Amino acid sequence: MFYVYIIYSKKINKYYVGYSSNLKERIRKHNCGSSKYTSKGIPWKLIYYELFLSNIDARKEEKFLKSGKGRERLKFLLEDTKKNTGEVAYSPKANPPRAGWLKLFVNICFMYI
Repeated sequence: MFYVYIIYSKKINKYYVGYSSNLKERIRKHNCGSSKYTSKGIPWKLIYYELFLSNIDARKEEKFLKSGKGRERLKFLLEDTKKNTGEVAYSPKANPPRAGWLKLFVNICFMYI
């Protein structure tokens, strides 16, 4: 199984799109400062993830979400998250998501070393 995920840092008001074959471990690493890019935003909160059977498909989706059109779709995907939590500042003007998406919005407890 392969994951494409979005984490959010309230501290720096930024989100990060990533890919991993072990989502729980990857989130732990983000929150332990193991990643240079995300170390300044600790704590990070998982706000969205997708599960893929194919490594190639997961990588393609991660790349797409980091593109201009992908960022537009994130605005749409996370519109309700913003309304309910006020944590992600996106405009609701975007195209709807593609059919077949597995959308699971979760809140997790962070693990620190």
